[in-house]
Amino acid sequence: MKKIKNRYGLLLLTVIPIWCGSCNEDWVTEQYEHYISFKAPLDDNGVSRISVRYKSDGYVTYQLPLIVSGSTTIDKDITVHVAVDSDTLQILNALRFQNRTDFYYRELDSQYFKMPETVEIKAGESTALMGIDFSLAGIDLTDKWVLPLTITDDPSYDYQSHPRKHYKRALIYVTPFNDYSGIYGGTALKTWFKGDEDGAALVKSEIPVHVVNDTTVFFYAGTVDETRADRRNYKIYLTFDIETGAVTLSSDNPDMHFTTTATPLFVIKEAMDATRPYLLHRYVTVSGIEYEYTDYTLVPGENIVYVVKGVITMERKINTQIPDEDQAIEW
Repeated sequence: MKKIKNRYGLLLLTVIPIWCGSCNEDWVTEQYEHYISFKAPLDDNGVSRISVRYKSDGYVTYQLPLIVSGSTTIDKDITVHVAVDSDTLQILNALRFQNRTDFYYRELDSQYFKMPETVEIKAGESTALMGIDFSLAGIDLTDKWVLPLTITDDPSYDYQSHPRKHYKRALIYVTPFNDYSGIYGGTALKTWFKGDEDGAALVKSEIPVHVVNDTTVFFYAGTVDETRADRRNYKIYLTFDIETGAVTLSSDNPDMHFTTTATPLFVIKEAMDATRPYLLHRYVTVSGIEYEYTDYTLVPGENIVYVVKGVITMERKINTQIPDEDQAIEW
């Protein structure tokens, strides 16, 4: 029995170095492929949404990551070529929205961004950042703007893009923000048919508020929401006066017969989270909203007059440990 045990012991000692040598070989031999891809995961709407601070002049830079797949790093510099990919955006629109062309994502005009045609990934690295400069002054957020990008391939290039189509492409849905934009709670903002203010009110649980400039935002009047094909006819602008705390309501569509009977006020309050001390809660409340408008397109040949009164509030959660503002806000 002792001889048998010794034989097994010798066999085990012989196998261990071979097995360990195989493990070490795995660390130095590439187990996959050095494919190039974007880090731009898609949401439920088929796009990768980003938020950038609105600036009335100059550019704001967004860093889009590029990734080299594989179990080892590259041993030489790689120059990756990137281009705008209009075809993919057209396919997405047709498949997702069909005949609702008013829902289509619009390709971001070249006047609103600058980007390099190539990005260099250094030897020994597995990632690189592609800086895209956005200048969104004057953009109309009635539409949804997407910058569609693709990694281009060519036999002369010293790399291959990832074979999975969603990895080699990035559909960047760009949303500018300022201090007053965001999703406001709408249950305290009530809408009535004019003359029936004592009746049941219509409310929207959420009111998306979009950037116009540094101190101005807009939302859609009364019962009009993002699903209306004619929503751009019913924009109401809110201009915030930091000195007085007043909010000026206005419209640029005379057919809406917009009037206001009061001057709303706004307040901004901040509080740290009770359980997460690094999390700042910032609340923007606009009170004293009162206006009337006419919906002249919902029912052909009919003008429906509405009265709207109430308060809206937005909460913005900010992680104070993150220095980049767009990344710190929990959208």
